[in-house]
Amino acid sequence: MSTETAAVRPTDVRAAQDAFVATGRTPLRVRRIVADSWRRSRRSGVDPEHPAPRVELSANDLAGLRRDTPLAGVLPVVRRLLLDGEPQWVAALTDASGRLLWVEGDAHVRKAVGSVGFVEGAVWSEDCAGTNAPGTALATNREVQVVGSEHWARPVQSFSCAAVPVHDTAGRVLGVLDLTGGPVVGTGIAMRLVRATASAIEASLPALPTSAPVGPPAPVLRVLGSQGGVVVLDGNPVRLSRRHAEIVLLLAEHPAGLTADELAVLLSESELSAVTVRAEVSRLRRIVGPLLTESRPYRLTQRLRTDVDGVRDALALGDVTQAITAYGGPVLPRSLAPGVARVREAVSDELRAAVLASHDPAVLVRWAASDEGDEDWQAWQALADATAPGSATNLRAHAHLARLDLSLGPRRASTG
Repeated sequence: MSTETAAVRPTDVRAAQDAFVATGRTPLRVRRIVADSWRRSRRSGVDPEHPAPRVELSANDLAGLRRDTPLAGVLPVVRRLLLDGEPQWVAALTDASGRLLWVEGDAHVRKAVGSVGFVEGAVWSEDCAGTNAPGTALATNREVQVVGSEHWARPVQSFSCAAVPVHDTAGRVLGVLDLTGGPVVGTGIAMRLVRATASAIEASLPALPTSAPVGPPAPVLRVLGSQGGVVVLDGNPVRLSRRHAEIVLLLAEHPAGLTADELAVLLSESELSAVTVRAEVSRLRRIVGPLLTESRPYRLTQRLRTDVDGVRDALALGDVTQAITAYGGPVLPRSLAPGVARVREAVSDELRAAVLASHDPAVLVRWAASDEGDEDWQAWQALADATAPGSATNLRAHAHLARLDLSLGPRRASTG
């Protein structure tokens, strides 16, 4: 996946953050992925002056997590590609909760980042540390580069970081690979290096049980929180336009196939000709090759995993934490295609119901901090009920509920 380039001067970003912290108004002069993360950080109650990444593990507990993670065997890949020679950064691997399992690299950089709590065992999810590359990569399930003053927490703004989520062969998020250091980590070269290393890690993970024949990795489609989409073919990510992502998603949802007329109905509420659909499918076939049949009805030639499946699978297992970790945002949020809208609403509704039923403060905080959760009165009430009276999270939930009562009024019931 590509990442936006930071093009605003650091002093302007700091001024925008000062104004946003004071007023809560949408910052217009920062990148969208940063502005969205600032909003989540603010809703989560992260203090920009005094962030508090959690460190609550004993050495034995951390050793156990390291031993049990599927990422335990990838350290040689990370060291070879990111830490050989004299790196000017530290490389970190987190688990799916944002906990730093390993932090290695330049001793001076490691000491400096350790002074702001970037240490092994600490949790750097957005709700603990605010906007930062590993936490924001987990929150969005996409690669992220956070440069200097784009960090929510001011003590961290002397550093830059670049992070990419790492997925297993089923598309589930296992954790995040991160580089953190000085200005060099804010460059495009650093981002490309992390991206390539994450791809190498995913390629090194076991795809099938050892008793089964080994074949190429299954294709994966990522559409959560994405304006377009990304399809991973033979381990290589390929960006798709929004229309092409819509078509691939709809075909994944309808494995028996769809005619041009059926696709037209699912793609647009207005008249969309079968000729136009056929032309789009023809262009798509040039991008995805044999993944898409040449015959009609149109269908995929092999099972395609989507990141939506990752959310559904976690919900089916009752693992709400994994489900909300896998949920990088609504399905193709700008898509107006009726078929896509139905998938988007169904996944969001199922996840929301599971979050509310969990009564888990950590899960409720993550949902409430999202754009979908911001005006969800029932979710904020559930968070207030699930937290200790007088605690910071409890007080913040009640304050937010008071604001929602004023802004939503009679509409409040519709959020329940």
